[in-house]
Amino acid sequence: MRVTRAFTVHGTVQGVGFRPFVHRLAGGLGLSGWVANVDGHVEGQVTGPVDAVVEFGRRMRTDAPLLARVRGVVWGEPDGAAPIRRPSGAGGPAARHDTAAGPEASPAARAGSAHFSVRRSGPGPRATTDRRELPADAAICDACVRELFTAEDRRHRYPFVNCTDCGPRASLIEDLPYDRVRTTMRRFPLCADCAAEYADPRDRRFHAEPVACPACGPTLAWGDLRGERALKAAVGTVAGGGIIALKGLGGYQLVCDATDPEAVAELRRRKRRPVKPFAVMVRDVRAAGWLARINTTELALLTSPARPVVLLRTRRTRGGATPHVTPAVHPAGPAPVPAPGTPAHSPALAPVTDRLGLFLPTTGLHHLLLRELDRPLVVTSGNLADEPVAIDDAEAHRALAGVADGFLTHDRPIRARYDDSVVTAAGRLPLTVRRARGLAPAPLPLSPPAPEPLAGAGAQSKHTFTLADAGAAHVGPHQGDLADAATYEAFVRAYADLCRLTGIVPRAVAHDLHPGYPSTRWALEQPLPHMAVQHHHAHVAACAAEHGVRGPFVGVAYDGLGLGADGALWGGEVFVADLTRCRRVGRFATAPLPGGEAAVRHPCRMALGYVFGAEPLGSPPLARAAGAFLGRLDRGRTGVLRAMVEREVNCPRASSAGRLFDTAASLLGLADTVSYEGEAAVALEAAAVRAGRDRPVPLRHRVVRVGDLWVYDSAATLGDLLERQADGESVARLAAAFHSALAAATADLVARAVEDGAPRTVCLGGGCFANVPLLTQVRRRLRAQGLRVLVGREVPVGDGGISYGQAAVAAARLAEARRGPAKKGR
Repeated sequence: MRVTRAFTVHGTVQGVGFRPFVHRLAGGLGLSGWVANVDGHVEGQVTGPVDAVVEFGRRMRTDAPLLARVRGVVWGEPDGAAPIRRPSGAGGPAARHDTAAGPEASPAARAGSAHFSVRRSGPGPRATTDRRELPADAAICDACVRELFTAEDRRHRYPFVNCTDCGPRASLIEDLPYDRVRTTMRRFPLCADCAAEYADPRDRRFHAEPVACPACGPTLAWGDLRGERALKAAVGTVAGGGIIALKGLGGYQLVCDATDPEAVAELRRRKRRPVKPFAVMVRDVRAAGWLARINTTELALLTSPARPVVLLRTRRTRGGATPHVTPAVHPAGPAPVPAPGTPAHSPALAPVTDRLGLFLPTTGLHHLLLRELDRPLVVTSGNLADEPVAIDDAEAHRALAGVADGFLTHDRPIRARYDDSVVTAAGRLPLTVRRARGLAPAPLPLSPPAPEPLAGAGAQSKHTFTLADAGAAHVGPHQGDLADAATYEAFVRAYADLCRLTGIVPRAVAHDLHPGYPSTRWALEQPLPHMAVQHHHAHVAACAAEHGVRGPFVGVAYDGLGLGADGALWGGEVFVADLTRCRRVGRFATAPLPGGEAAVRHPCRMALGYVFGAEPLGSPPLARAAGAFLGRLDRGRTGVLRAMVEREVNCPRASSAGRLFDTAASLLGLADTVSYEGEAAVALEAAAVRAGRDRPVPLRHRVVRVGDLWVYDSAATLGDLLERQADGESVARLAAAFHSALAAATADLVARAVEDGAPRTVCLGGGCFANVPLLTQVRRRLRAQGLRVLVGREVPVGDGGISYGQAAVAAARLAEARRGPAKKGR
């Protein structure tokens, strides 16, 4: 018996080789029919034996391409009649939203043709439940790398080689449905050879929209030089100690020799980035293993199609041992084995931390550079400090003229800006630090679903925005600090573009409480209903929503600064919360920030705030033990700041975990002044790691009751630190003891809340939990209490996840408001 069935596939199914996959699948099962991209989904029709159609439906889910995400398959009559639903529960959890593909659903007209085709795409009518999901850019696949280095292949050494499994996607899409004519590749007509591959179902470039070759595709340029001569000029510049600006997938990148301390130092000077670590690109995992220790989780992150920057523990020197990874065979040959005892990398790459951001080549161009130069390369964002990454050629030349010694560019426009993603791992737990190229804007699940389209405006630094519709949330790419005018303009453009591409038209917008954030001002300017979401509630809500926690939970939010519900500055908070509201049950003790924002840039000011103005909770005043610290500071300046604290002049108080890290780092002499927020905490974390297996006794901590809150008296911890420092204990041991004290204090605060009736699920959020030693110890202590402990994995724990948390809170509040009238009517 033969049937004809129509199908619609929802999810990330455009730009990921899904139509060619369906074509091959249908052909292998002897089915006839067609498939096409329609708006943001895939539609088609199959005819053939019942068993083959059923198998086709099953394998569309189980065997989908690596980059695809099939979220639902709807089956119906070929004439578009309403689909017949599968009985509830059939097919297991993954198939609950599918409809039947079997013969019991409907007999159909017979068809004698075994032909299956890929039809021309069309916009089609967009149903209100349809979601347009953009595929993220994907790093070059192994098959394309082999072609790149095969002399007989017609794409030998062609920098823009790609196929259905890899290459640019989000950065070149101009509109959906995803076809070449709606990408920046439309200006490159296919040559006869590429057209034949594009039309051949047996070829892996069958309907690969960015397909190109030297005869018809983009071309490298270096000034007036083209192709191989342009590449040779760029290689020569880097080899000679110079800096080049390279046009990558989602924006320009600055490149220099990572093994040349003078080149790295010069890049720091020109880019105005004194100490913040640089990302380093290596040609394969074997080369990565010579620079860092890599566990299995980190290796999986490093080699994933996203090819993010992975923060790894460094090897400061090379011994005679082999790399701590499984060696990989590179198409260009094995990586050279450095001589034992030589430096693993220049300390200039990451001056104040033991972690180095490593990543593998993302494009053929990167592979060619690494092959020719045969050394690790600094590959960092093509911008000046705090500015957005350049994507336009003219913009790049204007912004980077004083940084780069030359520009290795090409004539394929970049449609959307995507900086490199950054991830890390705490043991076997992967964590997203920055969600950008390779990850964004692929949607994340949102639970509960948004009852109407909405937006999360995000915070100020590490900014992202989120568009949510039904059960999906599209977190936009990392933008940077919105205090920079160019970054703010980039956010506004990116928001408009993603609304257009996803088809999401928000009917409400959620924003931070802080009225001074540019994102808040932008949200209030929108002609939409808006709702404020407290900063730290958004942090813990992001964690809860990612893990599908709908009921109440304990939220622990540790970060720098955020405006609290009482108008004060928060940053070390414990809540009992759900996705609609939160109640503070614990906090860190407060301390003044002498000079306000200046205390963030100068941790020594923050330390003076604690020394002279820590919240009095019963611990001895810190000034008694701070003689050595005060003695190394300028006496006159210290006197002025002390007077400011005592008179409460421009000294806002904050209960901030991030500022407490700054204070400890300054007291230990690790950082009195910083060039970026978090630098002092990074230095303190690195010092703690240097203690190694030598686990000192944690510093003292006290938790006391203040009104209706449990409060961590951090002065007890800092006083113990100063006393043990005076007794000669090492900085590394004290840094490790400080981390242990904060973990113990956290466990104590949560335990008190649970004793008072709080839930036993704990959601961790805030940028401080990117600190691996802190996160590891907090999770271990809370689990020892029998608690369920969650932390964001795909959603950044820092401010990059705020917009997702705002969207989750807004969705829950809107859903609750809609349920309200029904409850009253019962």
